[in-house]
Amino acid sequence: MQDIFSSLFEMTAFGTISYQTVIMWLIAFVLLYLGIKKKYEPLLLVPIGFGVLVANFPGAEMGIVDASNIDLGDGRYKNLFEIAHEYGILNFLYYSLIKTGFLPPIIFMGVGALTDFGPMLRNLRLAFFGAAAQIGIFTVLIAAILLGFDLNEAASLGIIGGADGPTAIYTTIKLAPHLLGPIAIAAYSYMALVPVIIPLIAKMLISKKEFTINMREMDKKFPPKHKIKNLKTVKIIFPIALGTVVAIFVPSSVPLLGMLLFGNLIKEIGTSTSRLADAATGPIMNTATIFLGLTVGATMTSEVFLTSKTLGIIAGGFIAFALSVAGGILAVKGYNLFASKKINPLIGATGLSAVPMASRVANEMALKYNPANHILQYCMASNISGVIGSAVAAGVLISLV
Repeated sequence: MQDIFSSLFEMTAFGTISYQTVIMWLIAFVLLYLGIKKKYEPLLLVPIGFGVLVANFPGAEMGIVDASNIDLGDGRYKNLFEIAHEYGILNFLYYSLIKTGFLPPIIFMGVGALTDFGPMLRNLRLAFFGAAAQIGIFTVLIAAILLGFDLNEAASLGIIGGADGPTAIYTTIKLAPHLLGPIAIAAYSYMALVPVIIPLIAKMLISKKEFTINMREMDKKFPPKHKIKNLKTVKIIFPIALGTVVAIFVPSSVPLLGMLLFGNLIKEIGTSTSRLADAATGPIMNTATIFLGLTVGATMTSEVFLTSKTLGIIAGGFIAFALSVAGGILAVKGYNLFASKKINPLIGATGLSAVPMASRVANEMALKYNPANHILQYCMASNISGVIGSAVAAGVLISLV
């Protein structure tokens, strides 16, 4: 009888549960709580959180294995069938869809098909604040190098400041794939915490008077000198023209930005390509998001996550994120010193790539100080330019490094 109970006990995972395993479970539970209860980016945090959970089930062997396990030497690697057979479905998905850099551009295509460049095209001067918000990327890049990270790792850490999960994943795959798990978790976690981080930084840097700057009143007082006569045509030409210009100057940004602009183009053309746009924003994007979330979460085994370098990434990611928000705000405040037509600094805070959450958060803050001060469309101008800016910044980092 004792032998039977002993055999049954050995079948369970009780004997292999360590404190590191429990810590990773708690992290997974927090991510799931934020996604399910708080509804912070649930489409991302739920699959990522569950991926972390299954990767740390003792004996399940669902965690992503290091690339050295599939390296056969002499530049040869195990094929996907061998990976699936030896390491399971999540490793198969990771090495076929993530490691190859396939999914981030696919998600960008869907984001492009969901994006309306109209607010940015109508308020082009606000788009420059999306560029200013990228300061966090390059500031943390320099700081990380000074702290001992190598150039590839520092660039991957800095890109968290762009507040764009697919961009952070794509850049890290290219530059520092061994840090993919911590950087992806940090990027998506801080994206989910936009409703917390933006108000925190904004209240530190913006005065009550600045919170109440009414953009519509400013437009009435200082009407724009030039208006776009045929916005529909411009919105079709814009992705083609921008894609061409960026491809010439920063060709390494094309995989991300090119797919973003293609997705936007098929949306703006209208009924003749509506089926393509529906596919890009529906089944393709949803499937890509599921696989991305689960596999990225599965990279977070205790051996990878519970290290001093990972803690440095989490802290550095927050600093990059906060500096990007602060950079956009300070750029607007600097502009207001010399301009008659004032801009609400909250618009600068939305120069992140977290669309449209950053804009919604900024608009809600403006409404608290003045219930008639709707700034959503103005925030979207800066917010959308932040998407473009982060993709270009990623291309610059990949080219330089």
